[in-house]
Amino acid sequence: MVRGDMKYKIATIGSHSALQILKGAKDEGFETIAICIKGKEKIYESFKVADEIISISGYSYFKDIQNKLLNRNAIIIPHASFIAYIGHEGVEKLKVPYYGNKKILKWESDRSLERRWLKQANLKLPKIFSNPQDIDRPVIVKFHGADGGAGYFLAKNHKDFKKKIKLHHKKRYVIQEYILGVHMYAHYFYSPITHELEIMGFDKRYESNVDSLGRISARDQMALPKEQVDPSYLIVGNMPIVVRESYLPKYMEMGQSVIEVSKKIASPGLFGPFCLETIITPEGEIICFEISARIVAGTNPYVNGSPYTWLKYNEPMSTGRRIARDIKQAIQQGKLKDVLG
Repeated sequence: MVRGDMKYKIATIGSHSALQILKGAKDEGFETIAICIKGKEKIYESFKVADEIISISGYSYFKDIQNKLLNRNAIIIPHASFIAYIGHEGVEKLKVPYYGNKKILKWESDRSLERRWLKQANLKLPKIFSNPQDIDRPVIVKFHGADGGAGYFLAKNHKDFKKKIKLHHKKRYVIQEYILGVHMYAHYFYSPITHELEIMGFDKRYESNVDSLGRISARDQMALPKEQVDPSYLIVGNMPIVVRESYLPKYMEMGQSVIEVSKKIASPGLFGPFCLETIITPEGEIICFEISARIVAGTNPYVNGSPYTWLKYNEPMSTGRRIARDIKQAIQQGKLKDVLG
């Protein structure tokens, strides 16, 4: 339990979107804690976002500092690296107060459960091939878990799939139809305090080396060594996007539907930041291929707020700061338990 005899502090692992989370917390008046692997503290010292840095030798040692965090009245803010390093089962066992609904994590980390969730929300989804022999069109093979697109590959048929999957022995994967169109990552925030869904912004990801390959003609690609031409979907950065205004009502409808279904599958449902990962086709259809049920790195370009948050708040409002404000409002209203999973 969170002790009530001292000031609350916001803590997160020093990775992914920690700079934004910690700065947003400080903007809302919280003291902050960055938990860093030894040797990686400098960046959080340099940007002055952490009031305290706790160094650990590896993420497996996180469990050993829980009492230290409890004594500091810390609330942990999760992000993708946190989930990847600790694991959703490890997160469920945490003693430290945690912002978000832990029960939703298994629905995000298991691609079959994730698809069931999105399907119940009536979102348009790519076709999934349960049997590789049925591949009859270009597909993208994705692996379970939050690992920044590492290892994903394209396959054009069963033979191509068999050859490429050998490099990923024993990994759990899903074979998904490859949809042509513009990738659009929609950032949302749902507050259990205000019961309001907000659109926070949009981004597209810069992936290595698939984005740079798009700048090379097919003729010139043939002259490159094969290992350089094989596409990689490892995410190296994010670029902000302002979507056409006519798409906003549909994106709002999609986000709201996902929230309503989440309340049925993992009560009290999804809250805080989340992202619908979508593609807009040449016909203008919005296809959703994934959900991230926590803050995404695509919000990092908006440390001072996005066009959408400026419209709503008329002050700098990053997703990190919006998290901190939700916690602050919960404390002020005596509803802190409503935002802790």
